[in-house]
Amino acid sequence: MALIIYLQPHKYFTLKEYLTLAEIQEDLREDGLTCVKLVEHYLQKIESSSHLNAFVEVYADEARSTAAVVDAKLVNGTAGRLAGMVIGIKDVLSHKGHGLQAASQILDSYQAPFTATAVQRLIDEDAIIIGRQNCDEFAMGSSNENSSFGPALNAADNSKVPGGSSGGSAVAVQAGLCHASLGSDTGGSVRQPAAFCGVVGVKPSYGRISRYGLIAYASSFDCIGPITKSVSDAALLLEIMSGDDDYDSTVSTKEVPAYSASLNWEGKARIGYIQDTLENEAISVDIRQRTKAVLDRLRAEGHEVVPVEIPLLDSLLPTYYILTTAEASSNLSRFDGVRYGHRSAESTDLESMYKKTRTEAFGPEVRRRILLGTFVLSANYYDAYYTKAQRVRRLVREETNRFFEQFDFFISPVTPTTAFTIGEKTEDPLQMYLADVFTVQANVVGNPAIAVPNGFDQQGMPIGIQIMAPYFGEEKMLAFADYLTRLNQKVAKKYSENQEV
Repeated sequence: MALIIYLQPHKYFTLKEYLTLAEIQEDLREDGLTCVKLVEHYLQKIESSSHLNAFVEVYADEARSTAAVVDAKLVNGTAGRLAGMVIGIKDVLSHKGHGLQAASQILDSYQAPFTATAVQRLIDEDAIIIGRQNCDEFAMGSSNENSSFGPALNAADNSKVPGGSSGGSAVAVQAGLCHASLGSDTGGSVRQPAAFCGVVGVKPSYGRISRYGLIAYASSFDCIGPITKSVSDAALLLEIMSGDDDYDSTVSTKEVPAYSASLNWEGKARIGYIQDTLENEAISVDIRQRTKAVLDRLRAEGHEVVPVEIPLLDSLLPTYYILTTAEASSNLSRFDGVRYGHRSAESTDLESMYKKTRTEAFGPEVRRRILLGTFVLSANYYDAYYTKAQRVRRLVREETNRFFEQFDFFISPVTPTTAFTIGEKTEDPLQMYLADVFTVQANVVGNPAIAVPNGFDQQGMPIGIQIMAPYFGEEKMLAFADYLTRLNQKVAKKYSENQEV
């Protein structure tokens, strides 16, 4: 395990590169580690890696103070389950008294008046919030290039994007700037950057985690999800954040299983995948080979791996973008310069204030999606686009439910390519939208999905693989993802040993 040396005046700290919270908590108990040392280490890393542009605001003094409080709790035995976890939150999650901008100038200088339920539940278990993280403006994007703070950079290759919209959150975990992050996933915005950065990203079932305190992009699609280095930490965070909430009428009252205690996979799974997808020339050769290798490995382990066809999948992206832009048009109408945020100094009357404020402060991609959404909701086109897309969504959900009557999991790549070069796709929005082709199904139907690392391409860029499960099937999905991760690590270790020989 790699060692990281942290230098403080007159003191030297040698900290491990921790993979799991369990490892941190073991050293907090037995090795002289403290939360204060952890926070100082991460603050130093954030400063030395500022070129990655992962954080838009760092809560240095507050994190230090919280760490001291948690250390005292550890001494007297009252610490919560997340003691020792230093976490960053995407700049779409409300944290009372802290800045909240959704990476947009429309909310310049805005401070959150309350804390999101998901964030508060982590704080209640003694997680230490170290800062808010860069993202695509209003979570609209697949590369983190749409942020008004500038793009975040992939730590594996600074010329590449980290994915989006939760790009800063994924990079922060990838580069060791915090132990875990919270992102949001509307069409793949947790899983896609997780794949590009070689970490774990979970999109839960719609309604599993309260959306209270999450700035809305598309309300019937948005989900809060964790980004971590291990499935076990993702399971623990999901377990703590999930559950009923009086502030969100769409959250489920369904009992939350003990995900973190149920990671031992037993038995053989029945797995479906789409053969035509893997043969598509749009998928990079490295991703195709890595995905096929996993499917072959699972067959060799005795699992049933079956090629399938799911009708209407060609309609997923159009359906997704029609419905999400329509919801965005409605949700973002509140940002008008009247009550909070940016207000144009050039306005002369109420109408010009609306127009100039929104034109000045919204970025090009946000304006594009608002205009598209307003168009599909207009009286002349409502039935032709919005109503038809809602019908297709229902049909896709029915087809997906039928699939899961026969199969335990659906496995696919997370993305058609590995991380692409910054600026490569900004001139062609349609090419950028295709980056979500494998991830949007889970959001359209509301099912849970997870992205886990699946090796690297020939240029050393991370590859991910996606597992989708039945609605509220997180418990089995997480157990199988942990099993698959360990299986991949076992094969990689064996390969490495053979190479050395």
